[in-house]
Amino acid sequence: MTTGFIHHPVCLQHDMGDNHPESPARLQAILDRLHDSGLWSQLDIYQAPLAEDRHLLTVHLPRYVEQVRQIAPKHGLVHAGPDTLMGPHSLEAALRSAGCGIQAVDGIMNHLYQNAFCATRPPGHHAEPGITMGFCFFNNVAITARYLQREYGVKRLAIIDFDVHQGNGTAEILRGDSNVLFISSFQHPFYPHSHWEADRPNQLFSPLPAGSDGSLIRQIWTDDWQPALRAHQPEFILLSAGFDAHEDDPLAELAWQTEDYRWLTQQIMQEARSGGARGRVISCLEGGYNTAGLADSVQAHIEELLAAGEPTY
Repeated sequence: MTTGFIHHPVCLQHDMGDNHPESPARLQAILDRLHDSGLWSQLDIYQAPLAEDRHLLTVHLPRYVEQVRQIAPKHGLVHAGPDTLMGPHSLEAALRSAGCGIQAVDGIMNHLYQNAFCATRPPGHHAEPGITMGFCFFNNVAITARYLQREYGVKRLAIIDFDVHQGNGTAEILRGDSNVLFISSFQHPFYPHSHWEADRPNQLFSPLPAGSDGSLIRQIWTDDWQPALRAHQPEFILLSAGFDAHEDDPLAELAWQTEDYRWLTQQIMQEARSGGARGRVISCLEGGYNTAGLADSVQAHIEELLAAGEPTY
């Protein structure tokens, strides 16, 4: 069994304008690297379906979903939020990105592949129940979590968010759900300047000072994250995989190296295999705005997903 790679061509057509950091070049750099490195032929490739309202409404308010549909333009660009714009292809791209997780879940639960990487663009972890922000329309990883719970009866989940910006939307959506452990590392103080110190028993936040490198997240893994995962014993692990803590990223001030992402992925996969998750991991792309650093880091990340091996059923 291999790694599923879930994507859709329309995600390359979502374009928020010249010089916007969340550009189609991000996803194109990943696709080019996977082809050039030979990894593409090792992956099980699937196109994402459209997420349906019944999926979106497990995490978003009905009026919000309708509003996003209504403002989607046929021509030009409109603002859905201060930093988030919609073009003619943005709505479909957002629905396909939310659909990536649904396809990934169905494939893993039906034993088509052991784990999956979702090339989600636009990203999702900043989207709150009724708010568009941070380049995000629908919260892809939260939708995936709810789909696992409702369609497959999975009880205990863990979401690990290692994007350089805190996943405020995921934190807001999942507050109070003791069945989902949400773990998030992020530069602090930094955008989005909310939720980071919330006292919630199912959420573990690890703020990182500007200038810190990968040695700190390695220590946090050992001291905090691994014990929390072992105590929670998740049946499935989801990742909000942001690669913008990379030292070359223009939107942040951390100094992670590509090998830090490889190491962290290795630890997560080892924990997933040794615990109740039985190797079942879905990784959803979030940030990463230096295309070379993004391609390097995603390559290392996917190599470790592939190396995770056969399931432990």
